[in-house]
Amino acid sequence: MSKSVKDKVVIITGGTSGIGRACAEAFGKEGAKVVITGRNSEKLKEAQIFLENQNIEVLPLQLDVSKENDNKELAEKTIEKFGKIDILINNAGISMRALFKDLDLSVLKNLMDINFWGTVYATKYCIPHIIKSQGSVIGVSSIAGFRGLPARTGYSASKFAMQGFLEALRTEMKAENVHVMIACPGYTSSNIRNTALLQDGRAQGNSPKDEGKMMSAEECASHILKATKKRKNILILTLQGKMTVFLNKLFPSFMDKLVLNAIAKEGEIPK
Repeated sequence: MSKSVKDKVVIITGGTSGIGRACAEAFGKEGAKVVITGRNSEKLKEAQIFLENQNIEVLPLQLDVSKENDNKELAEKTIEKFGKIDILINNAGISMRALFKDLDLSVLKNLMDINFWGTVYATKYCIPHIIKSQGSVIGVSSIAGFRGLPARTGYSASKFAMQGFLEALRTEMKAENVHVMIACPGYTSSNIRNTALLQDGRAQGNSPKDEGKMMSAEECASHILKATKKRKNILILTLQGKMTVFLNKLFPSFMDKLVLNAIAKEGEIPK
């Protein structure tokens, strides 16, 4: 049975662009009060203006999800402003493009700090309030959390860790009637490929893919909104994503070759 998000307080980490901002728009248009976070003050202000122009009530917070105290502040300021927390969407994330043999380990640590620990910290400080509201904890993960991808060792590791954490949490929270969902969008048009880290930690800068052929961030957000209202456990999007997860369970060796060839053809395996 679908639940309304009207008047719900929704926190969206990494809400200044891509899937995060699209989620803020989608939930906000249905009457939710949204809290968005970001590290860049200019992008945060731009997102705030974009949402307010659509009559969406928004609280922008400049913070870094990889820092525990910032997440404590996130929960405190949300409660101070709105008095409750209904939904937490752990969306903040970063990717990478480098073979492990060439990788500076600081890159892998950076991904784990943001993608995994960012989710853990935000959830830790929000969960007491979400238990009170019998609300939702959502992790925006990736197909890379089901299937390890070449040149994405750190990204896959962080998403596998996120999914394991959320699956365990979902089981723990059943008695509390708290909804926990893992959302895996598949290839979606966003800035995650532009900001992906190379072997030395520099941002890639340009997307190697045709973003126009991907699912839009807005479409992805619409699916996340619907799945949240239905309190689904897992959301896997795109045919390619669903087939990858399904086939990887049955034919892992075959998928090693298929995934390697597919990413090599796209020019994403660094030489």
